[in-house]
Amino acid sequence: MERREIESLFERATSVRALVVGDLMLDEYLLGKAERISPEAPVQVVEVSREELRLGGAGNVVNNLVALGCQVAVCSVIGTDENGDVLRRTLDEKGVVLAGLIQDPQRRTSKKTRVLAAHQQIVRIDRETKAPIGGVSEQALLVYLDAHLGEFDVIVVSDYLKGVLTPALLAALCRKGRELGIPVVVDPKGDDFSKYRGATVLTPNRKEAEVASGVAITDQESLEQAAGRMLATLELDALLITRSEAGMSLFPVRGEAVHIPTVAREVFDVTGAGDTVISVLSVGLACGLSLADAAWVANIAAGIVVGKLGTSTVSPREVIEEVGHALRDSDAKIKNLDVLEHLIARERNRGRKVVFTNGCFDLLHVGHVKYLQKARELGDLLVVGLNTDASVKRLKGEGRPLIEEKERAHILAALGCVDYVVLFDEDTPLRLIEALCPSILVKGGDYNIDQVVGREVVESMGGRVELIEFVDGRSTSRIIDKILSTK
Repeated sequence: MERREIESLFERATSVRALVVGDLMLDEYLLGKAERISPEAPVQVVEVSREELRLGGAGNVVNNLVALGCQVAVCSVIGTDENGDVLRRTLDEKGVVLAGLIQDPQRRTSKKTRVLAAHQQIVRIDRETKAPIGGVSEQALLVYLDAHLGEFDVIVVSDYLKGVLTPALLAALCRKGRELGIPVVVDPKGDDFSKYRGATVLTPNRKEAEVASGVAITDQESLEQAAGRMLATLELDALLITRSEAGMSLFPVRGEAVHIPTVAREVFDVTGAGDTVISVLSVGLACGLSLADAAWVANIAAGIVVGKLGTSTVSPREVIEEVGHALRDSDAKIKNLDVLEHLIARERNRGRKVVFTNGCFDLLHVGHVKYLQKARELGDLLVVGLNTDASVKRLKGEGRPLIEEKERAHILAALGCVDYVVLFDEDTPLRLIEALCPSILVKGGDYNIDQVVGREVVESMGGRVELIEFVDGRSTSRIIDKILSTK
């Protein structure tokens, strides 16, 4: 996937409605320094200098989805204790829909306290209820799901074995998700994966996959054997096994396995990495990505989050920048229209004058370069609309373009005078012009102003059309003819 595709993914993510079902908890961090041993017992004394309280468990999935811009609701059971009130208030402050959150006086809200010194965890203290939720709470969740499940684009199941995800609840989620065509993505726990039968995707780590399949994963052959057993018995669409430093392996029920290598990065803390994987994978599927592409983006996000302390999240900007590091600088200038529209609107609001031109730019030559440089001088930034290969073929005939669209886009983006490149598949750039509302519309001097597509749109907004002469004697057709004549 290219940077522009990742940008468009996160643009669409803001409209994704995600339901998180699972075990909510609080993660408390006590951070300080340990420089002496207690006189009371042979243990370190930690002088706490900072305290942090974060959403944990399924709450960290909520954090990740909110950070990605999604509209999030939760379906879970917590206690009526002080920690339950804090958890509910924290979710509410993040804009999470709480209609499916039940408070049960018989349960203790899970809270995990981690004591850290010099970035090392000294001890963890757990306060929680692990017993399955009672029949009244279970029925309340089932009623909520029956009434509201169809309102969501993806269901994210985060199981920490704290009792919320009963067999009846999981069965209802998977069955109804398939009936409604909504992906059900599960981060599983335990040794009995039969309770997840019928889910869309499971995301176990290597150890969990070993336990669930009964196969010790030591090499590629045993990995495939373990995946095959689970796919055969659990009626999944796919299985995504996370393998730490070995990356991820995606096994679709139909098609070839896809092995995604890990992103090279210093590992600081793996806590919550699985929550990031399932969140990004779910958003990708909700936005229409293929399983392979969604898993690829999730792998990038996981590589970022392990470089952070504790249960953390990743932002769209971090993922986009990480993808950009592996690609050429020109990639940052190539945008899809949905992303570019917002960027240009922001530039206009800052008072910047936007110049737009378009063309095939097949076999870029000095005439093109001089033309684009002159266009850029008319305003504060230049956007170039570039015909796709299909569009060029319709306009220029068989044998064209000579250079495919991705290469043409990168060549244009490498020019200092070009600020953004956007591809369009239509015969004319009218849709781009209507969306971007440029101040100045530029075409070559071989046009009459009345012939310029989009002139009325630009002039109606107070803009103008400028015609720029090409360098005399320079054209792609003449270069092609010269090459052919020398053969």
